[in-house]
Amino acid sequence: MNAPVPTHVLPQFELRPAPEAMLSALKASFGARFTTAAAVREQHGRDESPYPTTPPEVVVFCESTEEVAAVVRLASEHSIPVIPYGTGSSLEGHLLAVQGGISVDVSGMTGIVRLNPEDLTVTVQAGVTREQLNREIRDTGLFFPIDPGANASLGGMAATRASGTNAVRYGTMRENVLGLTVVTASGEVIHTGTRARKSSAGYDLTRLFVGSEGTLGVITEVTLKLYPLPEAVSAAICHFADIAAAVNTTIQIIQLGVPIARCELLDVNAVRAVNAQSKLGLRESPMLLMEFHGSPASVREQAETVQSVATEMGGEDFEWASTPEERTRLWTARHKAYFAGMQTNPGCRSVTTDTCVPISRLAEIIDASVADADATGLPYYIVGHVGDGNFHLAYLVKDGDAGERALAEAMSERMVRRAIALEGTCTGEHGIGLHKMGFLVEEAGEGAVAMMRAVKRALDPKNIMNPGKIFAW
Repeated sequence: MNAPVPTHVLPQFELRPAPEAMLSALKASFGARFTTAAAVREQHGRDESPYPTTPPEVVVFCESTEEVAAVVRLASEHSIPVIPYGTGSSLEGHLLAVQGGISVDVSGMTGIVRLNPEDLTVTVQAGVTREQLNREIRDTGLFFPIDPGANASLGGMAATRASGTNAVRYGTMRENVLGLTVVTASGEVIHTGTRARKSSAGYDLTRLFVGSEGTLGVITEVTLKLYPLPEAVSAAICHFADIAAAVNTTIQIIQLGVPIARCELLDVNAVRAVNAQSKLGLRESPMLLMEFHGSPASVREQAETVQSVATEMGGEDFEWASTPEERTRLWTARHKAYFAGMQTNPGCRSVTTDTCVPISRLAEIIDASVADADATGLPYYIVGHVGDGNFHLAYLVKDGDAGERALAEAMSERMVRRAIALEGTCTGEHGIGLHKMGFLVEEAGEGAVAMMRAVKRALDPKNIMNPGKIFAW
C-alpha cells in the first residue's frame, strides 16, 4: 500500500496559542487549580511513549463534570485544543499537546458515584483508578477485572479501550463499559448507555466513545460491570525450552475451551529482568504465568488440563502459587516487567509495540518477530497476554541514539505489518495515538478511516478534542 507509515520523528503541527482573555477567565475560575508552571506542563506533555515532551500551554485540574464542561466551553469559543489527562500511563503519544492548548487533568475526580452490588454495576468518576475501585468495593465480594498492568484511571482505560491480563476470560473495556458521561466538543454534557446489561436503542454511542482516545469528547464518568470474586484462585508457572513451545501450549489451551483467567508469556529476557528487579529466582527460560478462577473443583480441573497440555509440549518445572501472597508476588513482578526491562539498560528508552492476531497465527508472528529482533543486536524483551493473541515487544534503545531508534522503529513496523497480513490488528490495547496513524490506514483502509474522520468532523468541527491523534484531520 502507499499509505503513510508511522515515524519516530514527532509530526509538525501548528500551535494554537490561547488568548489572554481565556487564560484570565480560567485562572479566575480555578485559582490554584490553574497553572502554567513549566514543571507541571512538562509532566502533562509526556507519556510512556518514546516521543519527546510536548507540553500544553496550561493545565487545569478539574473536580467535576461541570468544571470540565466549563473549560471545554471556553476552549470551544476560542478554538483551543483540549487534551484529557488521567495518570499519564499511555504508550503511543496520546497525551502530547502537539498543538498546545489545555490539559484537562481529571486525576482529582476520584468519587464512587453509585455502587449497585445487587446489579453488579458501579459508576465512577473518570479519575478513579482500577486499584482504588477494587479496594473500595472489596467488602461487597465483587471486583473489576480489567487489568492493563499500570494503575491507570478508568476514564483513560475507557478512552483507549484497554484490556490486559484478564481479558482472555473477562473481555476488554469494550465489553465492560455500560454507560458514560461525556463532555462534548461544544461543552454539552451527554449520557450514553444505561445500567441495563443490553440495549438496542439507537446508535451505540457508548462504544463510539470507548476507544476514541479523547478525540470526540472528555469522559468524566464511567458505568462498569462488576464480577463476583471467584471462590477459588490458583496461579501457576511453567517453563519451556523455547518460545514456540510456550505459545503452542497457549494455543492448545484456548482451542480446548479451558476457561483460563490469565495466560501471560514472558521470554527469557523478560524473566531475567524481573528476576533482577524482584529477586524471584525464576528459571531463566521462556515462561507462561497462568491463573485459574472458579470453584475449588473447577480450578483443580482447569489446572490439571493445562498441566497435561504443557507437559505434552515439553513444559517443565510446573509450580503452583495458591496463597494470595505468592500470587501477588508473581503478578506484581509481571506488571513491573516494563520498568524491569528498562533497568537492565540504564539510560535507555523503550520502543514498545503491541499487536494482536487470531490465536491460531500467534506462534507464526512471534517466531518471525523473535528472529527479526535477534538479528538486530538490540536489547529487547517480549511479554504478552497470549491467551487472546496479544503480545508486546519492547526494544531498549540508547536515549538520544537516532540510529538505534530508527532501527527499532523499522523492526516495529515489520512486526505490525506481519500482524495485519495475518488478519490481525496493529494494536490490541495500546491504541493508535500518534505512533500508529499510518498503520490504521493500512489495517482499516482509506474508506473506513474517511468514515472515522467524518464522525470526528461532525462531533468536533473545530478539531479541539485531542487533535492530531488517530488520523490526520
